[in-house]
Order: sequence, then structure tokens, then C-alpha cells
Amino acid sequence: MKRARSSEVFLGGRGRARRRVAPLLAAAAFVYLLFVSVKLAGLGGIADPAAVSRPESGSVGDMMQRRVEEPAPRARAAGFSVAGYGRITGEILRRREAGGGRRRWGRGGNFSELERMAVEAWELGGKAWEEACAFAGDVDSIVSRDGGEETKCPGSIAIGGGDGETVAYLPCGLAVGSAVTVVGTARAARPEYVEALERRGEGNGTVMVAQFAVELRGLRAVEGEEPPRILHVNPRLRGDWSQRPVVEMNTCFRMQWGKAHRCDGNPSKDDDQVDGLIKCEKWDRRDSVDSKETKTSSWLNRFIGRAKKPEMRWPYPFSEGKMFVLTIQAGIEGYHISVGGRHVASFSHRMGFSLEDATGLAVTGGVDVHSIYATSLPKVHPSFSLHQVLEMSDRWKARPVPEEPIQVFIGILSATNHFAERMAIRKSWMQFPAIQLGNVVARFFVALSHRKEINAALKKEAEYFGDVVILPFIDRYELVVLKTVAICEFGVQNVTAEYIMKCDDDTFVRLDVVLQQISVYNRTMPLYMGNLNLLHRPLRHGKWAVTYEEWPEFVYPPYANGPGYVISVDIARDIISHHANQSLRLFKMEDVSMGMWVEDFNTTTPVQYIHSWRFCQFGCVHNYFTAHYQSPWQMLCLWNKLSSGRAHCCNYR
Repeated sequence: MKRARSSEVFLGGRGRARRRVAPLLAAAAFVYLLFVSVKLAGLGGIADPAAVSRPESGSVGDMMQRRVEEPAPRARAAGFSVAGYGRITGEILRRREAGGGRRRWGRGGNFSELERMAVEAWELGGKAWEEACAFAGDVDSIVSRDGGEETKCPGSIAIGGGDGETVAYLPCGLAVGSAVTVVGTARAARPEYVEALERRGEGNGTVMVAQFAVELRGLRAVEGEEPPRILHVNPRLRGDWSQRPVVEMNTCFRMQWGKAHRCDGNPSKDDDQVDGLIKCEKWDRRDSVDSKETKTSSWLNRFIGRAKKPEMRWPYPFSEGKMFVLTIQAGIEGYHISVGGRHVASFSHRMGFSLEDATGLAVTGGVDVHSIYATSLPKVHPSFSLHQVLEMSDRWKARPVPEEPIQVFIGILSATNHFAERMAIRKSWMQFPAIQLGNVVARFFVALSHRKEINAALKKEAEYFGDVVILPFIDRYELVVLKTVAICEFGVQNVTAEYIMKCDDDTFVRLDVVLQQISVYNRTMPLYMGNLNLLHRPLRHGKWAVTYEEWPEFVYPPYANGPGYVISVDIARDIISHHANQSLRLFKMEDVSMGMWVEDFNTTTPVQYIHSWRFCQFGCVHNYFTAHYQSPWQMLCLWNKLSSGRAHCCNYR
């Protein structure tokens, strides 16, 4: 009886506890439902119809067709409905109504420096074009990669160390099995000031830093850009935010860093491998706790004949003031980093770089370099001369510009010496039926180089293929916006197109799907479609720094990422009109400039802002609309996959 009574008391306590908790759970559920309803109301329609899954009735195609037939809502007062526009478009319309009128992005900006660069580039470009026209040399012998004479390819290279940055030139890049070895000594840590630490009250903001970098670099760069980092290996001996020693690896292409791969002493999973080697090996960590084997388990293991295999223990491979031997070996799937003969990390190939692109090695930071060795190098350059890159065949020539109206004009931004990139596009997505039949026209827009022989080769290429628009100014990163203006001018004045698309020469365009997406939306309203950014802030420090004189606002206008976006021709006409009367405001980032121009146009004529992540900015995703950072080899690979009915990426990890 006593036991039963104690059970009743216990159960009664639990019942009272439940009665106390029930109102709290009900309140939490009510708050959650209210939050979900508000979020769903803010989302409005779906910006990317392809992202719709499990529609309530009908197919995805039916749902998209209904959106076309329904008139798009026009916002006129506060609290208007934005159904059908999507989250980003709805937010843009709310901000426009809340602002109470026309917002002049960057109106107080000082663009005199950019204008000065443009005037200088046009003057130099005129002289460069005259020299290219007068060039009488043999352009077929020009090497496509660096424009020099026929390059000799030594099988190995050895150089001594030096003070500051140490650079080794690998004239013909790497091949599978090639290895680069750096012998050096890591310097002792030095104090470095970090403003963020002082703001958080963590001392005076001074930290001790010991780190260096070993980089495989490419030498193909547009004027004004830094060389691409094909592989960036950064040992941080005293750690960073993790407070533990790490080895960080990354890539940087056209001044944009990829996602970092960090090894911090924890081993990778067995299935996360490159050429059969795991991406991160294990080393001793200060915060690791070893499990102690009890006497009983030790005796039992010996009794049943299961002797424990001794585990090898390795420290972090770098120490301050001590010499190291670091080797980077090129494999089929990626690069393998070893120190002192022991494998430390592996890094998969990224962003379409081939081994031949790694034509330079740089060692920077807190390290004294004693010597550098490169072995098993290729003895023949894979792309020796222009005639081995450009296939001079009538099959790849462009059709003349049609006199009848077309649906889309595509302007492709390219650099002077990107012969291989342009040829890969001609052989891949420029073979879509829409281009071959004349419903879509594509042209490359290229500025000039400082080198007359490269310009002469470009002139010959343009004359033969008929798809290159040469802009007579010297190419600079800050002046890419002028190429975008030229694309709008060509799309308005030289062809009669409904839409204009801009992309880069390392962008693969799935043209059939892009045309299908364009046809989904209301054709009576202006269109701005791409991978849209909303409320992005200018960077005031670092490589992408923008001064307050250049951009005084706190945020950029909504803009689509530059590798691929579409505008309707009425927006392009407005841009050309302002450019003609010298009222078009220019900014050194062309995609932000386009967002600024569309924002101004949107204040008088409502624009459909259509966002889709499938206009991929950082590389390639399955079922893409556009894929960025694609090498010439990957362009052809993507085309072969599409031809077999698969919209899959190449070398995608």
C-alpha cells in the first residue's frame, strides 16, 4: 500500500507539471504559427518557377503559364499586395514606396577618377589599334597563354632563396606527377594589430601572428587584375580565430576567393578523398583527450589475443624557427601537400583550372626560403601557338547579323588574350539551335592590350570568325563597365532584340533553359533577371575597397551578379539614352552599375526583378542556368553532357 501511495504522489506531481507546461507550449505554438504566416505573406510569389516542388494543382508548367496570363500587380499605396512578384521584387517595391519617390543611388559620388581612367584608356587604345593595324609580323607564332616567343619547357627547375617574396616561373605549367618542393624556415611570430579585438575589449588588439603562404599562380590575367591563385596553401602556426594551428587552402580567380578548406588536426572521413588520400590528416591537438585503457580491458584484450596496435603520433608539421621541406605534388583529382615526407593534406582541383595553368610559384609571408625545386615538369607546352588554340574552320564562323527581329542578343565580356576561352564557347553553347538559326545573336566584346602583337592576333581572329567586337581602349578592370555600355549599344542599334543578356567568357550558358525562363514572365513589363543581391554593403577595406567618394551610400542597389543576367531592351534603350546625353552615372563594378541603372528606370516604369540561384555565381550547380568559372576544357565537357541529356557539372565536388 505504501508503494502504491508513493506512485500516486509521483504521478500526481507529473500531472501538475504537465498542466503548468501546457499553456507555455500553446503560447509557443501560437507565436510560431504567427511567425510562419508573416514569413509566407512576405514571400508572395515564387521568384524562380523551377524551384517549385509539389504544386497543389497542375504541373509546374501550368503554374508558370497562369503567372504569365495574370496581370502583374502595380504598387500605388502603402500596404499594397506584392503577390506574384516574389520576395526580392516585393522588398524592392516596398522600399521604393517607402522612399516616397526617385532614389538617386550614388548621386553624391565623385566619378572623376573613373572618368580620368576612361579618357586615358581611350587615348592609349587609339594608338594601340594603329600599331595593331600596322603590325606585319606572324601572329600565328604568338603563344596563346603569354604572347611570347616559343617557350622552352625544362624538365626541372632549381632556384635559391631570397628576401621577401620568392617567385619561381614554371613556363609550361604542371602535369600529373609534377612536384614543387620548398625548403624554408618559418619565422618567429610578430605582433599584429586587429581593430576588431580592441573594439570587443580583448586587450589592446595586438596578437602574435606566425604564418606564410605557398601559392601556385596562373599568369593569365586581365590588365588591372592580380594573377589567379590556383592553389593557396597558408600554414598558420599560432592559429587564427580557432586558437589552434591550422593549414588553410583556397583558390582565388579574378580576384574572388573561393570557399576555404581548413585542416586543424582532425582527420577527414575515409570517403572524403582526393586520388585515394584523405583531405586532412590527423596531428596532435592541445585540446584532444586520450581515453585511458583500464587494467581490466587491457588484461582482457591480451587474454583473447587482441593486442592493441600502437598509434603513430605526429605534431603540427611547422614550428617557429625550424626548417621544413614542403612538397606540392599534382595528381589527377587535385594537389597533395606533404611536409617532411609525410602527407598532410589534399586539395581538389577547382574552378576549371588545368595543370598547365599553374605557371608560377610564389612564397610569401613569415618565412625564409632557402631553395625551391620543381621536378617532373612537362617538356611540351600543350597550347603552343594560336593555330593550336583557334580552329580556323568555316564551321565556327558566326552568322551575319539578321535584319529581322530576334529574341535575345548576348554580349560576352572577354579579355584580349583569351583565345582559348572564346574558341571553347564557339564549339559549345554557341552551337545551340537558337544561335545557329538566327533567333539569338552572340558577340564577344574585347578591349585592347598594351602588346601590339596580341592586338594583331585579336584583329585576325575577329576578321575570320566575325563574332568579336573590338573596343578601342586599353583593357582595365575598372573600365569593364564601358564594355557593358557597349553591349547595350550593340543590342539596341545593331540588332532588333527583345532582350539583352550579358555574361563572361568563363560562363557556360544553358541557352535553351534561359530562353524558356524569359518566356515565363510578363512580356509587357521590363525584365531584370539573374542572381540578385539585395542590401549588399560596399567594402571599405581590402582588395574590393570602395571609398565614400566613389560610393557614399551605405548599401548597393539591388543588382544581379555579373557572370550572367538578362535585361529587356527598354532598359537598354534608357541606358543608351542617358549615355548619349552624358547623364549616365558610371561605377567601376559593372554589375552594380547595371543595378543602379535599372533602379533609376524602375522609379518611373515598374520592373520585374526575377531572382534565381541557378544563375550560378561561384561555379557550377546541377540543373544550372549559367555556370561560372568554367575553363575551356570544362566548356566542352558541359556541352558533351548536355548533348547526352544531362545538365551536370564537370569536376564538381
